[in-house]
Amino acid sequence: MEEQSQGFSIKKWAIDDRPREKLLKKGKLTLSDSELIAILIGSGNRKETAVELSKRILASTQNNLSELGKLSVGQLCKFKGIGEAKAITIIAALELGRRRRLESALEKIKITSSRSVFELMQPLIGELPHEEFWIIYLNNSNKVIDKLQLSKGGITGTLVDVRLTMKKALELGAVSLILAHNHPSGALKPSMADKNLTQKLKTASESLDIKVLDHIIVTEMSYFSFADEAIL
Repeated sequence: MEEQSQGFSIKKWAIDDRPREKLLKKGKLTLSDSELIAILIGSGNRKETAVELSKRILASTQNNLSELGKLSVGQLCKFKGIGEAKAITIIAALELGRRRRLESALEKIKITSSRSVFELMQPLIGELPHEEFWIIYLNNSNKVIDKLQLSKGGITGTLVDVRLTMKKALELGAVSLILAHNHPSGALKPSMADKNLTQKLKTASESLDIKVLDHIIVTEMSYFSFADEAIL
């Protein structure tokens, strides 16, 4: 490796090895985010240890792992000491973490509050750069039977197929629905299109004795509930 021939002394290289030793001796929970990233990249550059480089990369995203997970290979490679292989390793590790969170959310299949809907849907749509509209189908115990993506790219009445929504509900034997879509802008205030679509689906559902329990607007960090705000 280039760092071995031109970089730190043996003493300095030992610093790079310490996160691994710390994990082995004290466990994974004792490591900081930068130390975990340092294990992924293995080495720094001629002026920084892997830990120092990892701290600088994290600082560029305000120490936010979700923001770090959005960086591209090209953006990561702008940091001296990060090549394509290291960038891919970081991206792959963070994607695994995102998928693990999604699987954990899917295990909590009973909807007990608007917060539980957010926990279910945030890993799926909370960090997307575009809007997606989903329907969550529930049985009479408020347990999730299935989820269906109805539109991608924008939220308007013309983009959402109400007939498909109802057909799926009847096939599943669903007794209630929850609507969910994301706002990539981070804004939580529902638009007029959001309100109109909610009413359109609510009216269609009522004709089949199916209840629309809520409409959740999801952002990366928070959510808005039509039911909680009494505007459903």
